[in-house]
Amino acid sequence: MTPYEIFVGLRYTRARRGSGRNGFVSFIAFTSMAGIALGVAALIVVLSVMNGFQDELRNRILSVASHIEVRALSGNMENWEAVARIAQANPRVRAEAPYVLGQAMLSAGDSNRGALIRGVDPALEDTVADIGTHMRSGSLSALKAGEFGIVLGAELARGLGVRTGDSVIVIIPQGTVTPAGTLPRVKSFHIVGVFEVGMFEFDNGLALIQLADAQKLYRMGDAVSGVRLKLDDLFAAPMVARELMATVPIDTEVRDWTLNHANFFRAVAIEKRVMFIILTLIVAVAAFNIVSAQVMVVTDKQADIAILRTLGASPRSILAIFIIQGALIGIVGTLIGVVGGIALALNIGIVVPAIERTFGIQFLDKSVYYISELPSDLQRGDITMIALIALALALLATLYPSWRAAKVNPAEALRYE
Repeated sequence: MTPYEIFVGLRYTRARRGSGRNGFVSFIAFTSMAGIALGVAALIVVLSVMNGFQDELRNRILSVASHIEVRALSGNMENWEAVARIAQANPRVRAEAPYVLGQAMLSAGDSNRGALIRGVDPALEDTVADIGTHMRSGSLSALKAGEFGIVLGAELARGLGVRTGDSVIVIIPQGTVTPAGTLPRVKSFHIVGVFEVGMFEFDNGLALIQLADAQKLYRMGDAVSGVRLKLDDLFAAPMVARELMATVPIDTEVRDWTLNHANFFRAVAIEKRVMFIILTLIVAVAAFNIVSAQVMVVTDKQADIAILRTLGASPRSILAIFIIQGALIGIVGTLIGVVGGIALALNIGIVVPAIERTFGIQFLDKSVYYISELPSDLQRGDITMIALIALALALLATLYPSWRAAKVNPAEALRYE
């Protein structure tokens, strides 16, 4: 490619003002450029938000859940210390904590709510989860054996109309047989803390009590429901779970966080893939608008093409001139889209709240979408991939018009000039 081909290609990109046809060609080229920029920016922002949503969802789940759970198939694990020692032998396991899990009805005044009761050892729980960092009032360490304290999720406490220092009645389905029939067991707990992780599922349906109190409440003796593990790398959980399955007792089950919450992450991955395809089609439509603009330019410039051919320009040179012209539209549109998309993705936490305040709307209802704020995680790989796809589509759109230009017959083109 020679300098004169680049010069002519760049010169043809700027149509003369005042010419109806040239002005219309410039308008089509401008709309094509704007369409590519808008599509690229939308792709970057959407993928950044989907990445951020995935990371935020994972972090909020793992602030309450654990990387791996080893639990008894029967519901009662008598030898949890032995299971913990087996887990400690794996070099990727950093911490272990026993737990008791059961269902209950919580009652306060005229309000009743169903909830999952998790019995925990506060000192060990802090090593496998981050729920202690999400306390709105009180503390996890206030759970002491024999005192029957309870820590509630913020939405659960709000639904019951209680706060730290109040009491709630815990009703469990395992009944007590009496001459009058089977009655549910009832125990009063005083609230020692309220947590809020920002995920409705946990904030509205989880309550924590001390491990020994849970064992008494569910009449489990010294048994527990299972052992929670924390790893040095959360993404190694599936591999470590497979390794542990070969060493733990046969009557236990090993499940990692990707299995326990697979539906969430599978849904996000599918949505991300579908949105990428849809928005790529928008970029493709904008890119192929270049075809119409280029065809009109070739038709308008046939005399110029013929003159260049008579001066010695080869068909390959003509092809290069019009490829440069079309590619320039794609390059400029892609650059504008990349800059605009990055700027918007980095400031999504400012732009979206401003729109919500201005129009009095809420984009994310946390009871539906689990989180109420729009996160963003801008990844360099996504930006590179989007830019390359946009440039490839724009270049592809220039090939047919450029090929037509290279096939112009000088004699036919100059016949009526």
